[in-house]
Amino acid sequence: MTERAVDHLVVGAGFAGLCAAIKLAEAGEDDVLVVERGPDVGGTWRDNTYPGAACDVPSQLYSFSFAPNPDWSMSFSPQPEIQAYLQRVARESGVLDRFVFDTAVEDARWDDETQRWVVRTSAGTIRSRTLISGSGGLSEPRLPDIDGIDSFAGELFHSARWDHDVDLAGKRVAVVGTGASAVQIVPEVAQVASHLDVFQRTPAWVIPRNDRPYTGLEKRLFQRIPLLQRLYRTAIYWGRESYVPGFTVEPRLARPARLLAQANLRRGVSDPELRERLTPDFEIGCKRILISNTYYPTLARDHVDLVTEPITKVTADAVVTADGVEHPVDVLVVATGFHTTDQPFAHHVTGREGRTLAETWAAGGQAAYKGTTVHGFPNYFSIVGPNTGLGHSSMVFVIESQVAYVVDAVRTMRRHDYATVEPRLDAQQAWNDDLHRRMRRTVWSTGGCSSWYLDEHGRNTTLWPRATFTFRRLLSRFDATAYELGAPRPTTARPSTTGSTA
Repeated sequence: MTERAVDHLVVGAGFAGLCAAIKLAEAGEDDVLVVERGPDVGGTWRDNTYPGAACDVPSQLYSFSFAPNPDWSMSFSPQPEIQAYLQRVARESGVLDRFVFDTAVEDARWDDETQRWVVRTSAGTIRSRTLISGSGGLSEPRLPDIDGIDSFAGELFHSARWDHDVDLAGKRVAVVGTGASAVQIVPEVAQVASHLDVFQRTPAWVIPRNDRPYTGLEKRLFQRIPLLQRLYRTAIYWGRESYVPGFTVEPRLARPARLLAQANLRRGVSDPELRERLTPDFEIGCKRILISNTYYPTLARDHVDLVTEPITKVTADAVVTADGVEHPVDVLVVATGFHTTDQPFAHHVTGREGRTLAETWAAGGQAAYKGTTVHGFPNYFSIVGPNTGLGHSSMVFVIESQVAYVVDAVRTMRRHDYATVEPRLDAQQAWNDDLHRRMRRTVWSTGGCSSWYLDEHGRNTTLWPRATFTFRRLLSRFDATAYELGAPRPTTARPSTTGSTA
């Protein structure tokens, strides 16, 4: 692929990119290309292969509504099964021939004269009528800024880039971070390490993981009676949705979840001093709620230490904390999350006015219209864009809602011969003003914590502050009245290209 022209270019082959490719194909949009920097579909679930990796949303809900899987082994899917599911869906959907792997997007610029996106990749240049980003909010690992970390002589890697060549048996291991990945990693590492230090900045609320294997009978029933599986999925959805009022209206409504987390802590840790250090001082839901049955008991084991003193530096063979203690380490695992409010992909997308998305968002934080389109960036669609994240339910529900909106936008462009669609600035501003007005009363703003949901301005540009069914309703159709709609310009000669033409 030296130079190619297509109608629709999709970036990323995780849940978002795969869903977009399938639904565009179903809508009759055949000229679609998906570029993926990795070697396969899967995105997050291809890359995160650390020990114990699993989803914290039930399997029946964390899957496409149009591609149910009756063969989940557990109620909460382990990573290999989710990856295998995505591979199967891609294969059976018939769209894999539109995917190009091991191809990174290096630069994407809007060409106002040709009304096309000009996208430079590691394999060549692509001109596309629309640019659909499915790059994901949890795709770029965030490394900690710790003095001396570059001098560490042992093995060091991020949880999302697990080095399986490193044998942890009998080693002194340190895990920095106590978030969603860490609570899965720590119990697994503790089984083989000679000593494990877990470095905690702030504790999290951890509720039980009500996981169980599906029986053979259940799998057969799901396979033979699809309606039964849909009803099961629906019940899980509404159970998850019951968290929303406690997050967005009145934190006291989340008291049952808090009591559940406190009981989980009492059951897992008998030492009062350790229990105190593991008890958050903020409202439940302010940070991401974690789920685990084994994390607390692991921290109570003799060869595992919870370290709450701040890290001051890393030496060649130790982590040093503010109390002057040196913690000897052979392997250092950093489970310090991802770039969510400063997405790296935004630095590579340049809009109509010659500014990148990152520059556009620098002053006030990430902002989009309906989390999907951005003023100044014609024909650009972002799946899992600003303020579309969830703290309680399945992102696949959001992805399907956004993809339906994008497909309707493309259908509208075809029907009315619009060359460009770009949200009006006033419509985008009104959407975000309302969103952040609602955000002020949520637990993420009033719960007394600082989290990765917040950007450098203290604004929550990550989460959706309402019910997910409301999000789906608001994106149920493409609202052309909120957009500046451009007519085609007279065609001008341009160099011939290989592949399809837009």
